[in-house]
This record gives sequence, structure tokens and C-alpha cells, in this order.
Amino acid sequence: MRHRKAVVKLGRTAAHRKATLANLAAALFLRKHIKTTEAKAKATRQVAERLITLAKNDTVHARRLAFRRLHQKEVVKALFEEIAPQFQDRPGGYTRVIKLGQRHGDGASMAVIELVGFDTASKKKKEKLKSKETESGSKKKSKKKEQEVENTEDAA
Repeated sequence: MRHRKAVVKLGRTAAHRKATLANLAAALFLRKHIKTTEAKAKATRQVAERLITLAKNDTVHARRLAFRRLHQKEVVKALFEEIAPQFQDRPGGYTRVIKLGQRHGDGASMAVIELVGFDTASKKKKEKLKSKETESGSKKKSKKKEQEVENTEDAA
């Protein structure tokens, strides 16, 4: 039983796990959403939420602590200047994990982890569906117009 075992090991050594989670959190902060396995997404959520909470207090010490975890200056800068101000009034729940289903290759359950409140995967998907609907509607209209033009040319 896994009772009271807080660390999700992900089948890695401690150093490899820390590096993996740091890289996933960095990618999340730069891209605002990433697609990964469900287990990694849930583990990344813990790291990312703690870093965002830390970044809400913009001090030199907080920046150094974030850099100690992330190891990338541009990511720390983005975290403190873009992301943290967006969540200043929010008491928590900065990320969202959306389950996607199984990966074809090995059957691993996949998920998207995204920052709440940014133009992310779920919004892009909705916009893509809307654009497809309008394109299909405009294609039908253009086909009808072409047929009408052909009919009028034949009649003339």
C-alpha cells in the first residue's frame, strides 16, 4: 500500500526525477501548456504550483530559490514577470490537468497540464473546431456559387 508516501518516484533516481520535473516545469512556464503522461503531469503540478506561489513574492531571495530549482534564467524571468502577476489574487490552483486517453505506442495515459487563465490548449482546440466549422460552411457556399455560375453559363 502507498499510504502516506508523498513522493511520486516515476521510476527514476532522485536526481533524475528532480531534473525531469524541473525541465517539465520550465517547459510549462515557457509554453503555458505541455502534453505528457498523466503521472508526470500530476508530479509537475506540485512543483509548478509551489514555484508560482514563491514567485508571487518578487524578492531576490525568491528568485534565487526559483533559479536553484529551474536552472534557467529566462524561465525564472518569465515566471516572475509574466506568470506570477497574473495569479497575484488567486490563492492556489494555478494549473489544470486534462486527461487525453491512452498513448498508442505503450498504452500510457496521457494528459495536458496547462496554466489556468492563459490562452492554452483547451481554448486553441475550441477555436480550431470553430474555424473548421466556418471553413466547411464557406466551402459549401462556394460550391453552390460555382454550380450556379455553371448553370447560368450553360443556359446562356
